Amino acid sequence: MELQQMRYVVAVAETGGFTRAAERCHVVQSALSHQIARLEKELGARLFHRTSRSVRLTAAGEAFVPVARQALEAAERARAEVEAAAGEVRGRLAVGAISTVAAVDLARELGAYRARYPQVRISLRMEMSEQLIDQVRQGSLDVAFVGLVPGARSPGVRERALAHGELVAVVPPDHPLAGREWTDLRRLAEETFVDFTAGSAARRQRDDAFRAAGLTTEVAFEVTTVEFLAKLVRAGLGIGMVPLAFAAELPGLSVVRVPDAPARVERVVWSARGPSPAAAAFLRALGVDPDEPEPASGVRGPDPGPAVREPETGSAVRGT
Repeated sequence: MELQQMRYVVAVAETGGFTRAAERCHVVQSALSHQIARLEKELGARLFHRTSRSVRLTAAGEAFVPVARQALEAAERARAEVEAAAGEVRGRLAVGAISTVAAVDLARELGAYRARYPQVRISLRMEMSEQLIDQVRQGSLDVAFVGLVPGARSPGVRERALAHGELVAVVPPDHPLAGREWTDLRRLAEETFVDFTAGSAARRQRDDAFRAAGLTTEVAFEVTTVEFLAKLVRAGLGIGMVPLAFAAELPGLSVVRVPDAPARVERVVWSARGPSPAAAAFLRALGVDPDEPEPASGVRGPDPGPAVREPETGSAVRGT
């Protein structure tokens, strides 16, 4: 069994076809098919159901692909560790982030990182917190920036709090609340909401606060990105709640503070197995030392440093 054979199987599984997998791997399709057939013969099992219209994994293939991914990632990690020992940072940096990340100027930090480590392949994926944490746990992401309710912890990953903050209401300019500096949850409960998907961490931040106040709300529109939330609010279809720091980046909306607003904590997470050399270099650029345990308070000090900015009402934090 060879790493290249594993790479071909994973490519077919991810692209859904032998032709697209061959294009991704920069080989002719016949060579890729031959290597997969050799592997199947060695394993004594077919990995794919092939028809004229589709290619899908067999039960053996479903069992093989996750382990093959782990083996490929381990091989890449081993190569990166050797290169790091020789003074070079190479490999990949796969970053995930929620769309409302505010504790870090992610574009600036990734740009600075690429300039310093040009041999590292950088990628960025935007999803909800739960999916990002799961992908870090599985190894498809190296680092992720997520937003969670205070006190939440995620098994299978290491994490560090970056900033504590509040959510604010955003309403269209012609809304009765527009122009007001403050309102409260009881008044907001009278409104129709545009919100994130039920069960997501972003949604729970709001739901828990209203539930604790003995209030219920109507959510008519569920979205997965803050940009689309803002579009629906601008259209007058409902109101929303977003992090205070991010609200300034949503033009055409009126921001209303809420004294009993839901709270959230932005956190950076990485694998419990430890970061790769490329990920460790990125974390240290943010002021996070991955070798040190998180302080019991979750807050790393009063000085946010150059990489981590103070996004909302709480103080941002940096590694100690």
